[in-house]
Amino acid sequence: MTPLEFRRRLHRRPELSFEEHETAAFIERQLAEAGIPCRRIARTGVLAALEGRGDPRRAVVLRADIDALPIRERADVPWRSEREGAMHACGHDVHAAVLYGTLVRLAARRDFEGTIFGLFQPGEECNPGGASLVLAEEPFAGYDVRAVVGEHVEPALEVGTLGFRAGKYMAANDELRFTVRGRGGHGALRGQLTDPVAAAAELVTALLALNTPECVLSIGRIEAAGATNVIPDEVRMEGTLRVFGDAERAAAEKRIGELARGTDSRHGTATDTEISRGYPCVVNDPALTALAAALARSAGFRVEMLPLRTTAEDFGYYTTRYPALFYRLGVGAAAGRTHTALFNPDEGAIDKGIGFMTDLALQISKS
Repeated sequence: MTPLEFRRRLHRRPELSFEEHETAAFIERQLAEAGIPCRRIARTGVLAALEGRGDPRRAVVLRADIDALPIRERADVPWRSEREGAMHACGHDVHAAVLYGTLVRLAARRDFEGTIFGLFQPGEECNPGGASLVLAEEPFAGYDVRAVVGEHVEPALEVGTLGFRAGKYMAANDELRFTVRGRGGHGALRGQLTDPVAAAAELVTALLALNTPECVLSIGRIEAAGATNVIPDEVRMEGTLRVFGDAERAAAEKRIGELARGTDSRHGTATDTEISRGYPCVVNDPALTALAAALARSAGFRVEMLPLRTTAEDFGYYTTRYPALFYRLGVGAAAGRTHTALFNPDEGAIDKGIGFMTDLALQISKS
């Protein structure tokens, strides 16, 4: 099966996070047909391993995510999703096809040093993140992991362009939940009540004032079960926090608590604040980034240096444990935006992605 056929097969049969049973079985079959040994990992993931020359404990890990999104596809393509309400709208089918093609090429060559792992990882789109489950199994214990490498499609970059950023690249994310409790009643008698709606409105305004280019906070959901003349007893709110480091994360979380308590003191409300930590920041190893960018230029790719990105990725877990590199693969503006029903990446990017990932794995293995 060609990488293009592999991608289209995945695209027709998308599965949501941690439900990738058919996907994993398909990947296992294709790897077996290519003579590449593999096993299950993190329930619905697949870990392949290729041994080259020299010390097998020297390792490079190539990672692709494989889960889809709960979106009904509207792209008019022959390989459109056959599953109602599920779609590969973030390019994970492309990531998996690039990794599959890379492993097939490496298996035919075997001129690399040590072991190259191919990790088809489940559950990137959903906390706690498949990466955390992979690492909990300690699959690389006893190996000297030289690098963990991942890529992501990027519509803002044309096919033939790769994007890199050394150091901090993608944000850590927290989920925020607030329950503002007061004493509700008739809206005409508000002077006798403790209004959680007014307190919640003030709290939202105060929280949004925390926003800077490197600290992004949004409130995306507010529920107040009152009526035109009824002030409710409580208001529930949910949102997200994105920052670029542990110290910044701790400072923002502390300030959020202070703002909630300050609002309570002024309104007489009682606010429960729940902060659930999500993925850590993606931090690219500077030496790996420099090596990859130089390799890309020598291979004829256009190279762009990327800005900080406030979206999050569970690839960040790997960057906390090993030298790691997460880069962007151009798929063209005509693809549309990711996480939308019309997303349709240029498939010409697949072969280019395979060529680059293969060369990068070879160079890292020998460095």
